[in-house]
Amino acid sequence: MPIYEYRCQSCNHIFEKMQPFSAGHRQPCPKCGETAERMISLGSFVLKGGGWYVTDHPSKARTDAAKPQPPTCDKKCENCSTATT
Repeated sequence: MPIYEYRCQSCNHIFEKMQPFSAGHRQPCPKCGETAERMISLGSFVLKGGGWYVTDHPSKARTDAAKPQPPTCDKKCENCSTATT
């Protein structure tokens, strides 16, 4: 259910209310009881589940760094699989 923001026409009190989409655009003010109208405001939402955080989608550099690297050495061995050329 979305959270709507309302402003009272009488006392200018601003409040939020969680309501279904079908709710009316006018609600009673909880402070003075007069009519409050729904405001146009920034929508808020919650990202749930996997894939929304930095740790869930690492960059290519982080992915490559996390992969096991073959061992290397500076020796010039003929039969060594870890020798660099």
